[in-house]
Amino acid sequence: MHRSAFSLIELVIVVVIIGIIGAIAVPRMSRGAEGASEAALIADLRVLRDALDLYAAEHGGKYPVSLTGLIRYTNEEGSTMVANKTPTYNLGTYLRAIPACPTGSHRGATAGAGTGNNPPVAESPASHVGWLYHAASGNVWVNDQNHFDK
Repeated sequence: MHRSAFSLIELVIVVVIIGIIGAIAVPRMSRGAEGASEAALIADLRVLRDALDLYAAEHGGKYPVSLTGLIRYTNEEGSTMVANKTPTYNLGTYLRAIPACPTGSHRGATAGAGTGNNPPVAESPASHVGWLYHAASGNVWVNDQNHFDK
């Protein structure tokens, strides 16, 4: 009686092929996750910058004092912000909420901090701050020194 089975060489070849496929696939998957957070960062920055442009268009070219100005109703001067629309405070809102920081050590933070430098210096503010904002220019950056150029 003749038995049919795999030889040791055939099994070793199969294991080597599976190892090669795994070596190719694993780095590609890890780059995919990093690329997704980069894409989310670029999209969030675009949303913030578009909202700032809309604010400036309604306020004579001036940007809000802080990013909070994008989620509140304002008057024409933009100096006072309130939560409910009134006849006096009838401009805005430009965002429902400030987006959460999608990347870096400040991931998940929604707060913004003003910066006197445009672009900001390498020191970042407290960990609860996800965004850096320069009110004079309307520029906004993620609070991560590796991404200040985005």
